[in-house]
Amino acid sequence: RHEASGALNGLFRVRTFTQDDAHIFMRTDQIEEEVIRLINFIDRMYKTFNLTYSIELSTRPEEKYIGDIEVWNKSEKALEEACLKSGHEYKINPGDGAFYGPKLDVEVKPAVGPEVTLSTCQLDFLLPRRFDLSYIDNEGNKQTPVVIHRAILGTFDRFTAFILEETKGALPTWLSPVQINIIPVNNEYHLEYADKLMNSFRELDFRCEIDSRDEKLGYKIRESQTKKIPYTLVLGDKEKDDDLITYRKYGTSELVTESVSEFIELVKNDIVKKGK
Repeated sequence: RHEASGALNGLFRVRTFTQDDAHIFMRTDQIEEEVIRLINFIDRMYKTFNLTYSIELSTRPEEKYIGDIEVWNKSEKALEEACLKSGHEYKINPGDGAFYGPKLDVEVKPAVGPEVTLSTCQLDFLLPRRFDLSYIDNEGNKQTPVVIHRAILGTFDRFTAFILEETKGALPTWLSPVQINIIPVNNEYHLEYADKLMNSFRELDFRCEIDSRDEKLGYKIRESQTKKIPYTLVLGDKEKDDDLITYRKYGTSELVTESVSEFIELVKNDIVKKGK
């Protein structure tokens, strides 16, 4: 979409984006049940990323809204009950709902700047009418459903930017594009061992690379730390001869030497715990 000049802001506001959007069509008496499911879904996703959030409920505008006030009131009450029954407090944002329905916004506080809306749960009374949708209720009467527009992570671009800001680029091992960087001390003597390890790691679905450039060892280690790769392996004669690994975890200056099997278990546990 065309944004106003100066409105673009890195990955936080882009001209094209990808969103995990979905639409759930239901009866009005199913709103509470479905929203509880959505909030639980959001909980699972956000706990995975160690994020805490608050919920904001935007209610009916004073003017220029569609639908019956009674339906609005019942829908807003259903959203309130869904928040409380899923164990969440909420803040009311009066009159800030869309003209076609109330909504829940999930607000997350970034490391820098104001709160950011990532997830949204938007009720819509208009869309089913425009598509002339209907269902037959238990009494044989024709009824119009309501739809929920929902996005769990929101736009992937903004969510990626948010995670990068929160972690300062030091992504946890499970999420890092490159989990292990292998640096042979001397390509002539140690590259074959490095290749052997890389193949073993990739069979375990570890994301692994070898830095075999003709650069000084210290330079390659510093660059690996600059890229914030979780594990940097340095392989020399001792490692090759005794089938060992010497690694440095990002954020530390300590070099640790251990067996290949011990290192594999370390990385596996780090991935399973997701940095917790």
